[in-house]
Amino acid sequence: MQIKDRTFVVSGGASGLGKACVEEICKSGGHAAILDMNEDDGEEFAKSLGPAGRFFKCNVLETESITAAVQGAADWSKQTGNPLGGIIPAAGVSTPATILGRDGSPFSLDDVDFVLGVNLRGTLDLIRQTLPHIAKTDPQGPDSERGIIIMVASSAAFDGQKGQVSYSASKGAVAAMTLPMARDLARYGIRVVTIAPSLFESRMTSMMSDKVRKSLENAMEFPRRAGQPEEFALLARQAIENVMLNGVVIRLDGAMRMPSKM
Repeated sequence: MQIKDRTFVVSGGASGLGKACVEEICKSGGHAAILDMNEDDGEEFAKSLGPAGRFFKCNVLETESITAAVQGAADWSKQTGNPLGGIIPAAGVSTPATILGRDGSPFSLDDVDFVLGVNLRGTLDLIRQTLPHIAKTDPQGPDSERGIIIMVASSAAFDGQKGQVSYSASKGAVAAMTLPMARDLARYGIRVVTIAPSLFESRMTSMMSDKVRKSLENAMEFPRRAGQPEEFALLARQAIENVMLNGVVIRLDGAMRMPSKM
């Protein structure tokens, strides 16, 4: 799919991996609807992009909030003449906790619901509400393609560490639904690709201690460093542009296999 003259909806778009994807899309001639809870950061970021970016406040835990943001993005795409071409649900959270604590008590289901709510339900809700708009666009190119979904999993989906039960469950579910979703959407000419990054610089990882960060970097083969958001965005751009990428989960991890614990 050609990015130029298409509009992409990006949740978590005002920071981290989502922000880098927005920048790459706009640099490539596309438009980006930036969905985020942080109104100040989102508005400032959109302003820096000029007419190629538009901010829509969105809490992915609330269906009504997603509805309003998606409708705003759809209306904006019609106004600009740049039809919706893709969804990148990059909003994500982590609340580490072992399933049984040191005192033998189970972890909080409220925390589990929060992580699953943002990372899994929020991803699905944004996708399902945006898809009808994409499915109505005119097909593009020799393959009659209409759009792409790029979901964000994690290396924790495959080798989650101690304390990552809820996070791994949420990201494992994202990875698992990639192929069936691609099969569901094939008739509409909509592809599905999931990227599973390891340690990447983001707002979430910025809260890690030096000890945790060093331990994760030591688990990487090459390069032995955290990934940069721009490197994630580059793969996202390639996924958009290469029509043969579909129904696949791509690890972006420097050959990292996470250790059991730090």
